[in-house]
Amino acid sequence: MKKSKNNINFISRCHLFALALPIIFLSSCNPTKYVPANKTLLEKNQIVINNEGIKKSTLVPYIKQTPNKRIFGTRFYLGLYNLSNINKTRWPHKWLRDIGEEPVIYDSLETIKSKDQMQSYVESKGYFDGKVTDTVETEKRKSTVYYNVDLSKPYTIRNIHYEIADSNIQILFYVDSVNCILARGKPYDVDVLQAERKRFERNIKDKGFYAFSADNIFFRVDSTVGNRQVDIYYVIRNFPKAGENGKISYVPYSVYKINNIYIYPDYIPREAIEGGEAYLSKLDTVNYRGFNFISYKKRPSIKYDLIIQNLYMYPGKFYGITNTEQTQAHLLSLKVFRLVNILYNDTAKSENSKDPALLLNCNIQLTMLNQQSYRIELEGTNSAGNLGGALNLVYQHKNLFHGADLFSMTLKGAYEAYSQQNSKLNSTEEYGVETSLRLPKFLLPFLEKESFIRKYNPSTTFLTAFNYQKMPFYTRTMATATFRYDWKAGKYQEHIVNPLELNLVNLQSIDDSFQIKIDASPYLANSYKDVLIMGGGYSYIYNNQNINKSKDYWFIRINAEAAGNLLATGIKLFGVQRADTVYSVFGQPFAQYIKAEIDLRYNYRFNDFSSIVYRAFVGFGIPYGNSRAIPFEKQYFGGGSNDIRAWQVRSLGPGSYLAPVVTSRLYNQTADIKLEANAEYRFKLFWILEGAVFLDAGNIWTYKDDSSRPGAQFKFGSFYKDIAIGTGAGLRFDFKFVIGRLDLGMKLRNPAIADGSKWIFLNGPYNFKDDFVVVLGIGYPF
Repeated sequence: MKKSKNNINFISRCHLFALALPIIFLSSCNPTKYVPANKTLLEKNQIVINNEGIKKSTLVPYIKQTPNKRIFGTRFYLGLYNLSNINKTRWPHKWLRDIGEEPVIYDSLETIKSKDQMQSYVESKGYFDGKVTDTVETEKRKSTVYYNVDLSKPYTIRNIHYEIADSNIQILFYVDSVNCILARGKPYDVDVLQAERKRFERNIKDKGFYAFSADNIFFRVDSTVGNRQVDIYYVIRNFPKAGENGKISYVPYSVYKINNIYIYPDYIPREAIEGGEAYLSKLDTVNYRGFNFISYKKRPSIKYDLIIQNLYMYPGKFYGITNTEQTQAHLLSLKVFRLVNILYNDTAKSENSKDPALLLNCNIQLTMLNQQSYRIELEGTNSAGNLGGALNLVYQHKNLFHGADLFSMTLKGAYEAYSQQNSKLNSTEEYGVETSLRLPKFLLPFLEKESFIRKYNPSTTFLTAFNYQKMPFYTRTMATATFRYDWKAGKYQEHIVNPLELNLVNLQSIDDSFQIKIDASPYLANSYKDVLIMGGGYSYIYNNQNINKSKDYWFIRINAEAAGNLLATGIKLFGVQRADTVYSVFGQPFAQYIKAEIDLRYNYRFNDFSSIVYRAFVGFGIPYGNSRAIPFEKQYFGGGSNDIRAWQVRSLGPGSYLAPVVTSRLYNQTADIKLEANAEYRFKLFWILEGAVFLDAGNIWTYKDDSSRPGAQFKFGSFYKDIAIGTGAGLRFDFKFVIGRLDLGMKLRNPAIADGSKWIFLNGPYNFKDDFVVVLGIGYPF
C-alpha cells in the first residue's frame, strides 16, 4: 500500500520528536547558545510587594517582557530552537525554529515601561505615594528582574459630591443611590469608578434615556484634603447637542418610547444592500398584534407568535438596553436565525401629542439559516475505551412546523474493536435509527405563557431510538422512547427533567460459555436479562466556560433518576402475581432502582499554553423491589481511556476483587457504586502535538454482597483501602476536527494485590505487561 507524502511527513516528524526529546532537554541546559555576546537572557521576573493590598497576579499583565516558556521547569521551546543551526534554512532547521522559541534577550527599555505601568496601576488603586523600583541581577549571562513595590496605606474616600446637571437624571440617581458602588471610607480605586460609570449608564438607558452615554460621566478627585483621604466629585453633564452652525450646546436628556416595531422575518442582507429601493418595493407589511411584519413571502417562514413571545419590547413602552439584549439573545437561541440585528431610529411625533417623550422606531432584521440539511458523518468512536468508526446519515429540519421546531433523524452504523485484558481482539457492531423533535416551549398548559418563555427559554424534546448490537458474547436490541423538558436558569445554569423514559432491552442470543460464567454470580446473572426500564430523571448543569475567552472555568453536572416505582404501584393495585420471583409487564420483567451521581471539573489555566484540569466523580445506584441488580446499561465500570487509565477498560474492581484470567476473557467487571478523582496537566508542544501528565484514582463497588466476587462490596469503614491509583503521560494530536489521544498508564497502587504491599513499586520491579497500559482515545478524557 502506497503511503501519502503527508503520512510520511507525519511519521517522520513523530520519530524525530521521540529521538530529539532527550536532546531538547540537554539543549535547554545551555539556554544562552544563541544569545549575543554582549547581551543576556531574561531568566525570570520577580515581583516583591511589602503590602498585601495589591496581589502579585494583578501586576503580572503589566510586565512587557516575559522569559521563555517552561514545561516542568525546562525551557522546552527554547531547547527546540537551540537544536537548529541558525545559519541553515532547510528542513529540519527552519522547522525547529518555527515551532521553537528564540531566546528572550533582556531589554532594559521594556523593564522601564513595565515599571512605569505598574506605577500607574499602583496609583490607580489609591497608593498615591507608592513606589515601584526595579533591580536586575545578572549571573552566567542570565538576568533576573526584580520589581519592588513599596506600598503604605491607600488613600480612602472622605466625601462624595454630586454635580448632576439634568434634574430628571438627578432624581433617578438618588432613587438608585443604594446600588452605587462608591462609598465613603472605601479605598480610592479607578477600576471602581469605571465600573460605576458603566453601571449607572446601563441603569439610565433602561429607564428610556436612549442617548445617555457613560462618556458624559466623569470624576474629579481632590487629594489635597489631607489625612490620606480624597474627595470625589461625581459629575454628570447634560447631553452635548450640535447646532446648525456646528456649535455644541448642552441640553437636558430626553426620554424615548418605542413607536413602531418593524420585523423583517426573512431579511437577506446582500439583497437589501444590492437591491436598494427595488428590494424594499417587493416587501409587504402585515400588522399582527400591534407589530409590523415586513416580508416578500405570502407565507411566513416562521410563526409570528413565536417571534413575539421572544420580544422584550413593545410599542409604547420605554426604550431599554437590557430588553434589547435579551430579545437578541432569545431570538438567536431559537437556532433558526443566522443573524439578528436590532436597530433604532428617531421618528417624528404627532403634532397633537402631549407626551414629552420622544419616539423611536425599532427595526428587527432576522436572517434565516438554511432550514433543511443533509450530511454524512464519518467519525471515530470511543465507547468505554473501545475504538472504532461510525457512519451516520443525518437529516435535520430546523423549522419543521414554522415554529423553530428542530427535527432530526439519524441512521447509524458503527464498528468498534472490543479488547480486554488477556484476550484476543473482538469487535462489536451496531446499527440503529434515532429521531428527535425539539419544540421551543413547554407542552404544559400552565407553563405556556409568554412571560415564562421569556424568563426561562424552555424547550421540550421527544426522542425515539432503536439499536441492534452484536457483542462478542451476546446480541441484543434496545428500544428507547422519552421526552424531556429543558430550561435555562441564568447565564451558566441549565435544568433538564425527563418525566418519562422508556427503555426495552432484549437479549436475542447469548454465548453458552458466557452464560455459564455469569450464572455463577447472582449479581451478573441478574444483569444480563431482558428488562423493561420505565422511569424518569433530573439533571442540573453548571458550566461557566466562555469559548471566546481563555480563563478558568467550572463544569458541574448532577444527575438523579428512578425507575420502576410507577409500575410497582400499579401491580400492587391490580394484585398481579409474581412469575419466577419477579413481577412482569406483558411478560417483560421491569427494573426498579434509584441512581444519583455528581461530576465536578475545574480547569485552571496557567497561561495560553498550559493548564491543569481536576475532576471528581461520585455515583451510586441502588436496586430494590423487583431488581437484584441495576440494569447493565446503568452500571459503572473502571478503567479505560476516559477513566483510570492504568487499567484496561472494565478490568478494575469491583473493590479488591481480582477476576481469574479465564473469567476476565469472558465478561467485564461492573458494579453499582463508583468513586473517581483525576488530575491532568496539559501543555502544548509543537505542530499538532500536545502533551499531558496525569494521576487517576478510584474504584467501583457493589451495593450488596456478591458471594462470587469477594471484596466487591462497598464498606464505609474500609472502602479507602480499595482505591486504585495510576499515573502516566500522553500525547494529543489536534487535527482541528478531532483530537486523537495516546496515553501510557502505569499502576501505582493495585487494591487486588492480596500478598505484600498494594503499592506496586514496594513489591519489586515493574512488569510491563501487567503494570502498564497503552490506551487510545478520541477527544480529551474529561
